[in-house]
Amino acid sequence: MKALTLGELRSAGYQSRSIKEELRANLIARIQAKQPLFTGIHGYEDTVIPALERAILAGHSINLLGLRGQAKTRMARALVDLLDEWMPIIAGSEINDDPLAPISRYAKDLIAAKGDATPIAWVHRTDRYTEKLATPDTTVADLIGDSDPIKAANLKLDYSDERVIHFGLVPRSHRGIFVINELPDLQPRIQVALFNILQEGDVQIRGFKLRLPLDIQFVFTANPEDYTNRGAIITPLKDRIQSQILTHYPPNIELGMRITAQEVRSPKEQAARVRVPDLLRVLIERIAWEARDSEFVDRKSGVSARLTISVLESVISAAERRALRNGEARTVARIGDLQAVVPAITGKIELVYEGEQEGPEKVAHHLMSLAIRNIFSGLFPDPAKSKKKPRPDAPTQRSDPYQAIVAHFDSNGTDLLFEATDADHAKALRAVKGLHDLVKQQHAYLDAEEQVLWSEFVLHGLAKHSRIGRSLLAGTTRFGDLFSSMLSSNEEEEEDNS
Repeated sequence: MKALTLGELRSAGYQSRSIKEELRANLIARIQAKQPLFTGIHGYEDTVIPALERAILAGHSINLLGLRGQAKTRMARALVDLLDEWMPIIAGSEINDDPLAPISRYAKDLIAAKGDATPIAWVHRTDRYTEKLATPDTTVADLIGDSDPIKAANLKLDYSDERVIHFGLVPRSHRGIFVINELPDLQPRIQVALFNILQEGDVQIRGFKLRLPLDIQFVFTANPEDYTNRGAIITPLKDRIQSQILTHYPPNIELGMRITAQEVRSPKEQAARVRVPDLLRVLIERIAWEARDSEFVDRKSGVSARLTISVLESVISAAERRALRNGEARTVARIGDLQAVVPAITGKIELVYEGEQEGPEKVAHHLMSLAIRNIFSGLFPDPAKSKKKPRPDAPTQRSDPYQAIVAHFDSNGTDLLFEATDADHAKALRAVKGLHDLVKQQHAYLDAEEQVLWSEFVLHGLAKHSRIGRSLLAGTTRFGDLFSSMLSSNEEEEEDNS
């Protein structure tokens, strides 16, 4: 049972401790119990998380520095789990006064008047977290506080009385965690207001100099690009932030897929209706990797994990729409469904001058093409090497595994309709000589549905390696011989130019 008065709290043996001591003690308990610091944060086990644990053990203020979509805010919010579940305060206190160590005039006066009968309230740890997005219009009053004329009138006090102060977000975060996102966006004069709070605890409001030894765990987040684009963390403030921890993107595609799958928000009926094989998930993740290395994309700005999340959700939605229109109870996502993800890509990347010249949609298609081409090279024999004719002095050289497929398109064409039923889609792919046999030979473990997807993937991969032709028409992907496709593309460009 929780104590309701100061006397009961003392009798229960309650002892005050600072927020940093509290975080440290609970982290130590978690480490000794071999429990993870975070759940749902992947790829940081050997880099960011150890650095963050060391900062908490040292009692440091923290700056999480990294590009967009690197889970900085999520980690800051998760630190709440290191707080005690409940914390006692003086009832009615605006700044969560510690009953055994009050700092506000209100709390001191109340204890002086009521002694052990001073009422106690309990605050849950979720209410001890405050987050502020730094914006250029943020004021000192927002963060620190200001004189409140209404309070002065109601209490019949003049402005020289400390009790007319309305405290800002920082004092109200006393004994809690205070997070400022995108710190460089704060105006320099506002950053100056944080100097003494971080180190000395002095707060100055409208001429009042108050000695408020605020007990706050400060966490800041920043994007390195912000230092040059929108502002900077001024040097004296940066000097007072004790630990700067660099975040990063997933080090491999498998980990990226795990994060994307975790973060996708799809309705249950959608997940039951649409199957997304791993091949498509790999391709989606590879799009982000290609974007991060692309000459058309601003690398300093970064490519968020939100890109792959949006792309996967778009693919699922495109497949679901097709199934609904065709009256199918379930379907399998296709390579062709990637045509629907262009809006999800263009809104998530910032282009450099060369990319702007190309246009965002063209860059999006370019990134998808690179993803297909590079993944194909790792899953099937190199089409460029296979194209070479065996030499007389190399009788053991293998024949071209794509010969039958390429020969088929010398005299035939294949149209894959975006809205075709699963049965018609599979039928069109089976009509390509040698395609099904190649997939089965190279990847015998695939089930029937995946064999159809991989067959489609082979056609796209061969087109990206210039072994066959490919052209996009209204609602259709047409595969044919390379020469005819090149002529078709030139004709389309001439029509566009005219």
